[in-house]
Amino acid sequence: MTAVLAGCGVTGGDGDVRLTLVAADYDLAGGDSTEKYWAGLTAAYEASHPGVDIDVRIESWNDVDRVVAELVDAGKAPDLAQIGAYADHAAAGRLYSADELLSVPVQANFLAPLISAGEMRRVQYGMPFAASTRLLFYNKKLFARAGVAKAPTTWDELADDARKLKRAKVPYPFALPLGPEEAQAETMMWLLSGGDGYTDDTGRYVIDSDANVDTFRWLKTELVDKGLTGPVAPGKLNRKAAFAAFSRGEVGMLNGHPSLMKEAAKQGVDVGMVPLPGRDERPRAAMGVADWIMAFKQNGHRREAGDFLNYVFSDANVLKFAGDNDLLPSTVSASHAMEDDPEHKALAPFLKALPDSRLYPVGKTSWARVSDTVKRNIGRAVEPAGSPDAVLATIGRAARTAEDAE
Repeated sequence: MTAVLAGCGVTGGDGDVRLTLVAADYDLAGGDSTEKYWAGLTAAYEASHPGVDIDVRIESWNDVDRVVAELVDAGKAPDLAQIGAYADHAAAGRLYSADELLSVPVQANFLAPLISAGEMRRVQYGMPFAASTRLLFYNKKLFARAGVAKAPTTWDELADDARKLKRAKVPYPFALPLGPEEAQAETMMWLLSGGDGYTDDTGRYVIDSDANVDTFRWLKTELVDKGLTGPVAPGKLNRKAAFAAFSRGEVGMLNGHPSLMKEAAKQGVDVGMVPLPGRDERPRAAMGVADWIMAFKQNGHRREAGDFLNYVFSDANVLKFAGDNDLLPSTVSASHAMEDDPEHKALAPFLKALPDSRLYPVGKTSWARVSDTVKRNIGRAVEPAGSPDAVLATIGRAARTAEDAE
């Protein structure tokens, strides 16, 4: 969907400055909730800032990063973009830094892991617009049918529960979506669960570390080879299909995010949620995800863009967007407010996991290429004739090559 918001003073008027914003569409049902959010926000802002008009263009997540890149290449960069990645634009010197835009209280209010993920060379360019974390989801009804009394806390318990679910004729005892849609997310969750991740403490890629290879050996031998991941090969199973199967009551366990909780409840699935178990205990961090907003220098509207962003990150606006879309606030104060709101009680486990979460290495310009390499190849690591050692070594070499070219 592409829409330009009009009316309510959004595109008209004789303002001294016209700001342009390209934003992603979060309405999973194909409606206009994202459009309405920005229309209400910009109308309220313009009412108290008569010298500024704001044009908002909504693009689908399939297109929004490409659309912004094309505008930049054509010399028509928007003033603001709310998209999935900022690193390439920051590396090219196109963006204002956060401290050039935001007041000190607003910049300091972002959650710590989101600040770190928004930095390139210790300078923050990506401002976290919304966030989420991932938890292990399980179907309580299927657990009861299989005689599983409680959620797993270790990998051995998870595998044992999956075996019981299989004996109870559950189609997907543990759904493992390593298909190309979002394999980089499922992979990161398991790498963290195994004690490592995509990068080390210095920010260098370590995808083929001993711990990561051991993680995929375990997935292959203890889950996939034993027929515990369902009728679709993990490398062919996409997240969307796995979530749909969970909502139909066909999946015992999988890794999910807040929107799945709501959709499954609509279908009558009684959902339990816990942190993904570690090899022997809870892993040191859950996976966090953030979407970013950034400001381009081209049009020279630093002051106006910064003032608008300070308004965007007010608690009321952050909470409304997060609440409307089953996402988590990106700021400390809004997170505390959501924790205290009974209406959002179901999000409490996700909120608890976010402050200590680890995010994709989005501050690296190589990450887009590395992520694509993971998406295209990681499923082969758990194929019947696959070799986790060989596949992760190939991905690791490609990652280091991309990193050296940054």
